[in-house]
Amino acid sequence: MTHYSHSIGGQTWRFDNLKEVLAKASPARSGDGLAGIAAASDVERVAAQMTLAEIPLKQFLVEAIIPYESDEVTRLIVDSHDAAAFAPVSHLNVGDFRDWLLGEQADEAALTALAPGLTPEMVAAVSKLMRVQDLVLVAQKVRVVTRFRNTLGLRERMATRLQPNHPTDDPAGIAASILDGLLYGNGDAVIGVNPATDSTSGICELLKMLDAIIQRYQIPTQACVLTHVTTSIAAIERGAPVDLVFQSIAGTQAANASFGIDLQLLQEGYEAGLSQQRGELGDNLMYFETGQGSALSANAHHGVDQQTCEARAYAVARRFKPLLVNTVVGFIGPEYLYNGKQIIRAGLEDHFCAKLLGVPMGCDICYTNHAEADQDDMDMLLTLLGAAGVNFIMGIPGSDDIMLNYQTTSFHDALYLRQLLGLRSAPEFEQWLARMDILKQDGQRLHLGRQIPAAFRPVLERLP
Repeated sequence: MTHYSHSIGGQTWRFDNLKEVLAKASPARSGDGLAGIAAASDVERVAAQMTLAEIPLKQFLVEAIIPYESDEVTRLIVDSHDAAAFAPVSHLNVGDFRDWLLGEQADEAALTALAPGLTPEMVAAVSKLMRVQDLVLVAQKVRVVTRFRNTLGLRERMATRLQPNHPTDDPAGIAASILDGLLYGNGDAVIGVNPATDSTSGICELLKMLDAIIQRYQIPTQACVLTHVTTSIAAIERGAPVDLVFQSIAGTQAANASFGIDLQLLQEGYEAGLSQQRGELGDNLMYFETGQGSALSANAHHGVDQQTCEARAYAVARRFKPLLVNTVVGFIGPEYLYNGKQIIRAGLEDHFCAKLLGVPMGCDICYTNHAEADQDDMDMLLTLLGAAGVNFIMGIPGSDDIMLNYQTTSFHDALYLRQLLGLRSAPEFEQWLARMDILKQDGQRLHLGRQIPAAFRPVLERLP
């Protein structure tokens, strides 16, 4: 086993393995402290970061932080590594790789070509050496474009997931939230409902409702009910109109087992979705959600720090060519990300790592009500992610999800970010907004109209 060390001020810090270096080098967060793997002091953290900077990237290909024999995610990472794609940076250590990423040679074409040659542990490692501005600067170089009924991830575009959750899955309540979101230009990433129940019959009814709305108004977007992959497969077998197949995923085999999944089951869900042939522009049809701390909360982290575990989940995601992936960054709670500072850092790390791995990354910019965070913190992360080129964010009435009981971003927040940074909707969705008179053309500028489009007025009349 390889041991690592670094001396600071006459004191030598020793680390037993690569896994320990990664954990001790990670910026402070409550989850790693809870796991007992965090640096004991800022000096030890700096020593670990300086040690990490000197480790060759090639070392990550020979020293597995979770054994190959006991973890199928490790096997996926190792077996799918593209040595040819890795070649341009194979001679670098982690610190040199950071410098390379910040340099002009690391442009969009170079980073896109490099993605199959990077492992999650490599990108997690380099993220630990980066400031916030570094995470933003490098991530904005990369665009990961996906297609189903529209085109997501293009430069100068930012999509939104319209999230019309309801605590009882009441159709009228869901419809009202969908209408509200569409009128604010939300919903191009997906109209996605977290169901209050997981019964297959109930899921099928929600799927039919969402499909009816999309078909009636010919909206160039996709629907998803965020249920377990087995329920989506069952719904497909019943003939329900399934656009996207959803699943929460994590970065270890044991953590995925706690979700009731493995790679084979995800493959079955992927193939079931493909069998529907519902995509019009492409066949990216998987939707994954992740979050730092999920492996630790399932006692399935193997002593690996939560940010590296999170990056490993992106290897699972990219295996299935997803349309959408997002980190629900502050949802798991303050036990894992204690305050606004930790949530902001984690969201930027997740976005950075996913983009370098070729994953179409969005973010649920959120916090639970018992976290030491507030909406000002979320405004900062929202703005930073917009500058970093995030693929999509959430759009929820009033920022308050009344079914899941957490705080996230509103329909208005998307308008703010689009106006501030000159971002636009997915092109096909933007054209639909213009046809529906939701968007108005004012010279070269598009803005929301002031009146309810005539096509939506019958819906309003039927709502309670």
